Amino acid sequence: MAISVFDLFKIGIGPSSSHTVGPMRAAASFAQALRAQGLLAQVQRIEVRLYGSLSATGIGHATDRACLLGLMGQWPDRIDPATIEPRIHQLLQEQCLMLDGSHPLEFHYARDMLLLDESLPYHPNAMTLDALGGQGSLLQQTYYSIGGGFIVEQGEIDAPQAEANAVILPYEFSSGAELLALCKANKLSVGQLMLANECAWRPEAEVREGLLRIWAAMRDCVDNGLRNEGILPGGLNVKRRAARLHRSLQEAGQPNVIGSTLSAMEWVNLFALAVNEENAAGGRMVTAPTNGAAGIIPAVLHYYMKFNPNACDDDVVAFLLAAAAVGILCKKNASISGAEVGCQGEVGSACSMAAAGLAEVLGATPPQLENAAEIALEHNLGLTCDPVGGLVQVPCIERNAIAAVKAINAVQMALRGDGEHFISLDRVIRTMRDTGADMHANYKETSRGGLAVAFVEC
Repeated sequence: MAISVFDLFKIGIGPSSSHTVGPMRAAASFAQALRAQGLLAQVQRIEVRLYGSLSATGIGHATDRACLLGLMGQWPDRIDPATIEPRIHQLLQEQCLMLDGSHPLEFHYARDMLLLDESLPYHPNAMTLDALGGQGSLLQQTYYSIGGGFIVEQGEIDAPQAEANAVILPYEFSSGAELLALCKANKLSVGQLMLANECAWRPEAEVREGLLRIWAAMRDCVDNGLRNEGILPGGLNVKRRAARLHRSLQEAGQPNVIGSTLSAMEWVNLFALAVNEENAAGGRMVTAPTNGAAGIIPAVLHYYMKFNPNACDDDVVAFLLAAAAVGILCKKNASISGAEVGCQGEVGSACSMAAAGLAEVLGATPPQLENAAEIALEHNLGLTCDPVGGLVQVPCIERNAIAAVKAINAVQMALRGDGEHFISLDRVIRTMRDTGADMHANYKETSRGGLAVAFVEC
């Protein structure tokens, strides 16, 4: 299946792409299917069954709330985050769910929202929705949230079918080696090649407009993170830091980007913290390529755009396109799901993507870009996903800031070379896949090992 840049960058809400955005999309799709099949008025009860990682960290990741909102006909890219709390409060108080926004039915949370201590074989993030009528089940569907907001229905797994209107890309690639060969043969940069592929879906003007809309959402998320203060929800009493850090940096004056490495790092840290604090609070943000790693790409791009006097919209487009090329490789050949391969698949992939984007706008050759992406990913291998309390806060927020700086460092190292290096990006991606397969389930977004347990023991 061809993957678009707009599959990897999606406007949504926090705190998790796989546990919030994906389940909400699945539930909204289910409600939509009930309406399309003329079954809506017959539904007397809805049962939600969460499995695996969706069950283990579902409360902390707001999976239960996301399912309820989706069943009410809400979509993650359209819902106003400010309305979420009142909607959920009203539903729980009145025990009434307005299915697809129009059909009221009784909903008893303890009876109808089931967090099960079992997993389904296809993917750790599984959920089953069952619409019940007077004679039993009217429609039942199992969905898998496979990372980055992507969802797959059980039927697509049991009986896969070729896409009737499959897009034929002018430069199809499934490996870094193929990508480099295509760039060399056609004398294209990675960003130029990706733009040509995107134009197989939509006109170039729409591609540019869509990417600039993504960038505007990223900027808004940073701005909100710099303005909002207080304690993040969830019970860990984690304080927001971005607003205070922003005031401190403003008082210190503009950074000397060339001469002050420490000052530059602080601004990159700031932008990453701002995004991930907004994500942890359930605010509007962009999956890039996931929510748990959503601060890395915006932080690197925001810093480049803010402090490079020659930066322009063309740079935004090129950055995001080149970043997406690496994201496609990670998704096709490994995973971007923390529940499947650990945080190396989320933060590691995002760090590699950010390095590719920055390398592109700094004029790197395709081999240098591939080297930068490889360095960034290689040094995130083995990274576990062990969120304390099942919340996307500790260590997730700081981890984004560290990875953003790491992405910039990877680019600096790669630009000092000619693109030749010892281990290819393809090998590192395969290693990420294999490492994820070997990783114990306790370290893959279940909060049953690592820092999540160390915190409890303390």
